[in-house]
Amino acid sequence: MKPISKEKLAHLRKQYPAGARVELLWMDDAQAPPVGTKGTVWGVGDIGSIMVQWDNGSNLSVVYGVDSCKVIEERSEEAF
Repeated sequence: MKPISKEKLAHLRKQYPAGARVELLWMDDAQAPPVGTKGTVWGVGDIGSIMVQWDNGSNLSVVYGVDSCKVIEERSEEAF
């Protein structure tokens, strides 16, 4: 895992706000949801992991510098 700078962490938190809908592009974990699974962001941790509640019930985080996801909707109306 790559260390994250304060600037990059701030950028990630702005890019992935709580409530944003994301789609999984890649996750290096045997328990990972399938690529293409959608979920709702509930935060970005201090080491840059994007914490997601996946629609399939998983809550594995997207690890900074290892896994990948993209925002598909700025904020879900259902999140709040």
